[in-house]
Amino acid sequence: MGRYLVRRLLYTIPVLFGVSLIVFILFHGVAGDPVIIMLGKHASEMQVRELRHELGFDQSLGLQFLNYLKQVATFDFGRSFATRENIGSMIWNGMGPSFLLASLGFFSTLILSLIISIACAFYRGRWFDRGVGFICVVGMSVSALAYILFGQYVLAFQWGWFPISGYENGFPANLKYLAMPVLIWVLVSLGWDVRFFRAALLDEAYKDYVRTARSKGLSEVTIFYKHILKNAMIPIVTYVVIQVPFLLLGSFLLESFFSIPGIGYITVDAIRSSDFPVIKATTTLISIMMVFGNLLTDIIYTLVDPRVRLR
Repeated sequence: MGRYLVRRLLYTIPVLFGVSLIVFILFHGVAGDPVIIMLGKHASEMQVRELRHELGFDQSLGLQFLNYLKQVATFDFGRSFATRENIGSMIWNGMGPSFLLASLGFFSTLILSLIISIACAFYRGRWFDRGVGFICVVGMSVSALAYILFGQYVLAFQWGWFPISGYENGFPANLKYLAMPVLIWVLVSLGWDVRFFRAALLDEAYKDYVRTARSKGLSEVTIFYKHILKNAMIPIVTYVVIQVPFLLLGSFLLESFFSIPGIGYITVDAIRSSDFPVIKATTTLISIMMVFGNLLTDIIYTLVDPRVRLR
C-alpha cells in the first residue's frame, strides 16, 4: 500500500508540470496581450512599454514560465490588475463562503441521492422506482437559471422565506443567506445523481455472482447490502470524488446571482474586468485540485477494492 501511494504521488509531478505548461500557453498565446487590454488600444508606446516591464512581460517566454512555476509553487500571483489587492488574500477570503456553500450543497445532495437511489434499486420496477424516475427526469429538464429566478422572485421576494441575495460573515448568521442557494443546488443536482447511482446499483444487481448468491438461499436484503452495494462503490466513488475539486470553487452561477463573495464570484468579476492574474490563479487552483482529486480517487479505490493496488 505504501509503495502504491508513493508511486501515485510521483505520477502527479509530471502531470502538474504539464498542467502548468498548458495554462501558461493558453494565457500567453490565446488570451491576447493583457497590457493592451488593460491600457486600451489608444495607449502610447511609452505606457505600454512601462507597464510591460512592470509586469515582467518584456522577459523571454522561458523566464516568464519559470516565474509562473514559482508562482504556482508558492501560490503568490501578485496583485489584481483591477483592485490592486493581493490575489492570495482574495482567494483565501473567498474560500470560506465557497467551501461552506459547496460542502452544504454537495453533501446534502449526496446523502439524499444515495438514500433515494438505494430505495429505487431495492424496489426496482415498482411504483416508487417509476415515480422517482419520472420526477428526476422532470427536475433534470428544468434549467438551473429557472430555479434561481423562481427562488428569488417567489420564495424570497413574494413569500419572504429567504433573503434575496447577500452574505454575512460568521456562523450561524451566514446560514440564512446560504439556505436558498443550497436548496437550488440540491434541486439541480439530485436528479442526475439519483439516476447515476441507481444505474450503478442495477448494473451489479443482474450479474452472475448475484444469481449465485440468490441460488444459495441468501435473502434479498443480504444480497443487496452485502454484495451489490459494496461492488457498486467503484463507479459511485469515481463519480463522487471527481466532483471534490470543484467544492472549493463552489458554484459560479449561484455565487454570482446571490452575491456570495466566494471564489466563483471573484472569478466571474475578474472575467468581466479582464483581470488576468486572478483568472490565472483560479484556473491554476482548479487544475491542481483536479489532479489531486484524481489522486484521492485512486487512494479511495484501494480502500473499496484492495485488488486495485495489485494492478
